[in-house]
Amino acid sequence: MTDRSDTARRAAAFRQTRAAHLTEVAEDYVELIGDLIHQQGEARLSDIAENMAVSQPTVSKIVARLRREGLVVSRPYRSIFLTEAGAAMAAEARRKHAIVARFLRALGVDEATVDADSEGIEHHVSDRTLAALAQLSATLEQQALKK
Repeated sequence: MTDRSDTARRAAAFRQTRAAHLTEVAEDYVELIGDLIHQQGEARLSDIAENMAVSQPTVSKIVARLRREGLVVSRPYRSIFLTEAGAAMAAEARRKHAIVARFLRALGVDEATVDADSEGIEHHVSDRTLAALAQLSATLEQQALKK
């Protein structure tokens, strides 16, 4: 027989995962769009498709969704730009990504794995766990410097 507190805790974890799945595509795209604008001065549909390894029609559909959600602005045959809300979402995704990547590096994980794993973890980690990862990363880095 399952304890009610176990059931409630499990249900909360599944709700959190479903909520993360709803935003992770938007977070990935706005983060990439921000990176492309920073690197190239613009984010074009073709560049996004190439970096995401998806087709241009797929990117077009997602950009339309991001536009409806107020995260990007675009015009036909023009570059795509982040709105204030999109830039804020991109900055937060980048911050989470950096903390997770730093933690994985502090554990000695190779760069290819850091890139792949931090891309998924960043969307599903809670603020409490993220703070713990940041603190532990700093501790591990300090210990490594003492050696």
